[in-house]
Amino acid sequence: MSDLRWNKAFALEQVADDEELLQELIEIFKESSASDLANLQQSVEKGDTAMARAHSHSIKGAAASLGMDGIREITDLIESDCREGSLTVAVEVLPQLEKLMTLLQDL
Repeated sequence: MSDLRWNKAFALEQVADDEELLQELIEIFKESSASDLANLQQSVEKGDTAMARAHSHSIKGAAASLGMDGIREITDLIESDCREGSLTVAVEVLPQLEKLMTLLQDL
């Protein structure tokens, strides 16, 4: 779980210490990020930097709001590289992102 680098205190602060609400938001994130990850992978396979950037941005924003720094940092790298018209970083770090998304399922 440490790879996620989840700042639970930050996440709880965002929901006024409402553990139930936090768990609901995590469940929503699990579902939406799974879809975004699949779309990101397809975009990378197709060589579509604009769509890869959009999907990585979506994951990054949700992860940031939930204090999931590991996911946020990787998707930020992908987004920045895509902005430059490259998918090199995405190809390199997608396996790490996939691993973190698997760890996310245990929350």
